[in-house]
Parts: sequence; C-alpha cells; structure tokens
Amino acid sequence: MNPYGFELRQQLADNLHLHTRRAHELEARKHAAVAIVLVDGADAQGACFLLCRRASRLNAHAGQWALPGGRLDPGEDALTAALREVHEELGLQLTEDALVGWLDDYPTRSGYVITPVVLWAGGAPTLDPSPHEVMAVHEIPLAELLDGEPKFLTIPESERPVVQLPLGGFDIHAPTGAVLYQFRQVALSGRIDERVDHLEQPVFAWR
Repeated sequence: MNPYGFELRQQLADNLHLHTRRAHELEARKHAAVAIVLVDGADAQGACFLLCRRASRLNAHAGQWALPGGRLDPGEDALTAALREVHEELGLQLTEDALVGWLDDYPTRSGYVITPVVLWAGGAPTLDPSPHEVMAVHEIPLAELLDGEPKFLTIPESERPVVQLPLGGFDIHAPTGAVLYQFRQVALSGRIDERVDHLEQPVFAWR
C-alpha cells in the first residue's frame, strides 16, 4: 500500500470508528448488505469507489445505479455477504482484512434492511464483472463525491426528503444515494453524527 493509501484508509477507519452505528430490526424485512469498495483509481484521479450499473435483464431495479451487494444467505453475516457479492458481481476476491468500517442500516421501501460495509481493495485490481448482474462498473473519484452538491427534494407521496447525489453526470437516489451521502459525511468529512435513515427514496424505487 502506498503511503497516501495507508493514510487515507486510517483516516476513514478512524472516522467510522468514532461514528456510533445505527442498526434497525428486520421485523418482517429481509437483510441485505452492500459494499463501498475503495481502489487507488486509474491515472491521476486518486482514490475511487466502485459504482455499478445493474444489468437490464434483472427482475428488480434493472438498469439502476447501485453498489455491489445483495441479500444475506442463511447463516451469513453482513461482512461475509458483502465479500461474497463483491466476488460474484465484480470478480474481485477480498478477505475480511479488507474491512475499513460500517455505516448505518438503511431500511428500504421494498422490504429490506441494508447494511453498508466499507472495504479497501487498494491498488488497481482487475475486475471481471458478471454480465448477468452488472452492465458496467465505474470508478468514481472520492474527490467527485466530496465536490458534488447533494439535493434534498420534496414529493407529495412522503414527508421525508428525497436525496439526489450527483455523480458521473447522473443523480443517484436512495438507497445507494443515502449510503454514499453518509459515507461522504462521516468517513470522508468526519461529520460522525450524520444520519440518513430519514432520507426518502423516489417513488420508482419503492417496489
């Protein structure tokens, strides 16, 4: 690991450790995990995270922007599920040593509680995305995540604000937008008390 990468990973780990993670009971919902996978990035763009465009053939949320992740298999915890999904979707084999920290659970309108896991892949890993699940993988610089100005919109269907996070020329909505917004605020900016479970999804993502 280069010195800058070591310093960044330690900064992120420290901020996430200081954040008191909020967990949600499943109740009647299913448990899922998503991974914010950090890499050094190509060229001179600096550290990045991996953002996927879901394959158009998927039954749920086809074509939408998402972090690698999915439902926990029986007997799995969130970290094991996140590592498995990163391997299945991106062809990237990481171990538990890649863990940097955790963010708050995010309950979705479609009946899931999502647990976000921050992982450090480092270097410039070779990816082999699954064509059945992933249309494309983009390296989004952390600098772009910090520079973008989030929007909080009102909709008639809910009293909660809908978050839009501008990335790569697109507006990323919750749940992905909410998870990335908290990563931006807590891990990158050190605003360790930031919460996002009150942020709403757009109506098209409620199913």
